[in-house]
Amino acid sequence: MLCLRVSLPAAAVFAAAAVSIPAAPSPAAPSRAAEASRVPPQVAGAVLEPVALAALPGWREDEGAASLDAFRLTCAGPGPNPPQIEGVTGSPADLAAACAAAAEVKPNEAKKFFEARFSAYRIVRPASGTEPERRVGFLTGYFEPELTGSLEPGPGYTAPVLARPDDLVSLAPGETAPGLDPLYRAGRRTETGLVPYPDRAAIEDGALGERTRPLLWLRDAVDLFVLQVQGSGRVRLPDGRGMRVLYDGKNGQPYTSIGKLIVNEGHLPINGLSLERWTAWLRANPDHARRLMRMNASYIFFRTEPVTDPALGPPGAAGVPLSPGRSMAIDGNLWRYGLPFWLEGKLPGQPGRGHLVVAADTGSAIVGPARGDLYVGTGAAAGRAAGDLHDRMGFVVLIPKPAPDGAAKGAAAPEAAAGEARP
Repeated sequence: MLCLRVSLPAAAVFAAAAVSIPAAPSPAAPSRAAEASRVPPQVAGAVLEPVALAALPGWREDEGAASLDAFRLTCAGPGPNPPQIEGVTGSPADLAAACAAAAEVKPNEAKKFFEARFSAYRIVRPASGTEPERRVGFLTGYFEPELTGSLEPGPGYTAPVLARPDDLVSLAPGETAPGLDPLYRAGRRTETGLVPYPDRAAIEDGALGERTRPLLWLRDAVDLFVLQVQGSGRVRLPDGRGMRVLYDGKNGQPYTSIGKLIVNEGHLPINGLSLERWTAWLRANPDHARRLMRMNASYIFFRTEPVTDPALGPPGAAGVPLSPGRSMAIDGNLWRYGLPFWLEGKLPGQPGRGHLVVAADTGSAIVGPARGDLYVGTGAAAGRAAGDLHDRMGFVVLIPKPAPDGAAKGAAAPEAAAGEARP
């Protein structure tokens, strides 16, 4: 949140020959907007360098209307999350004022809106020790898988999708619990307090008993693992109906990348490793597959809801549906949901030299000021595109300019975090 410093000169009082000279009137305190504009934006672990938004390569060519739609959609959510790590990245009131202004913007005026309401800053990691300065970050992609499933177990439907257990207690970012190692981000409620929640292997072996229930069944353990890695998915039932399966908590155990395990054991080379390739390998090697999947102690629980708009993705941590190609997961400990980011670089399959996206989600693997995970879309084609996206990329954050005094009155967004992070 913006740190406001107001320095007012003291009134001078003179006394001479027993005659008091009235103090000169103090100058009026500067407005909130004027004073806030003097405070440079800050974020932990990086330096923010001012840049001219309109001068960024590719800015004029990128489609502003799609980014404006994604921004408006995020504005409709419960509100921006407060960063857990101290920083100066725009107040909720400033962001709320920008949201209010966006409601009246025409699609062909989107670029002018972002230029007028936001200041742009390139995210630079300063040199430290033997580490050189870094002016680029890292971008990956994720997607919503489309799977087949059944509300009843049977031949071809053997992997249960479990509901959130009634004894699972999730911890907010930065929150700790007495007796629980900070390594764990959730615990199991007991009569004596929180204890570590069972890991993947124990859950698969029935450690939860009646604390949970199956919502539906998928084809096999590999489909379930993919669903858990992505955090949500669409499921087609035998009668043709579709439903959305959404993240509803995790056991808090550490996450281990299945791809890294497969590569480290020499089963597949890292070059060309993709979702399609490692899932095919797991199905062709069931004994190895079960052992390796169980090495990822993290386990995800779900809830279901109908698909209301097929063009949009599942809700992200900001509490609103994700926009394909325009919603990005960020480090929710550093950045507020709703902040726009300009990605400097070429995206696979996309024209132009840059891309304007909006922070609308987070994930346990998304750590650092210049780290993003772009939501690509739904289905197999989106999965292939997401698998191809692992690139060095420049990151420019757009910080809302201080709202004129009173401009955000009645529009200030709530401070509460909108949702729990996806895996």
